[in-house]
Amino acid sequence: MKNKTIIPTILFIAVLIFSFFALSQEKNKNQSQTNETTATENQLANQIILFYGDGCPHCAIVEEYINKNNVQNKISFTQKEVYYNQSNAKELEAKAKICGLPTDSIGVPFLWNGEKCLIGDQDIINFFKQKTNGQ
Repeated sequence: MKNKTIIPTILFIAVLIFSFFALSQEKNKNQSQTNETTATENQLANQIILFYGDGCPHCAIVEEYINKNNVQNKISFTQKEVYYNQSNAKELEAKAKICGLPTDSIGVPFLWNGEKCLIGDQDIINFFKQKTNGQ
């Protein structure tokens, strides 16, 4: 009679231990994924993005400054064209919303520095001058 209760009890305890082990592994996996997602979001949030339009005269002024001063080799930033790329245009709108700007009248050149927005060639050139120490 004793053997009949001991075996199910041992099996129950083994299943219980396995369940706790499996749940703790899943929790660690989810925590790791959450940390990776947060790190990726922070990295993207801090990424400098220059939005421009093909044929935009003010964008050409910024582009000329970037090329003449070798800015792309001094700081890391991404350039995204918005006139012909709807995905980039939507991203520009999203950044403008973060800055509290009206999305129906946003123009280019437009720079997102990871936390705030800059609009216009001179503000963006001044930003690059500051980041590159005027070099």
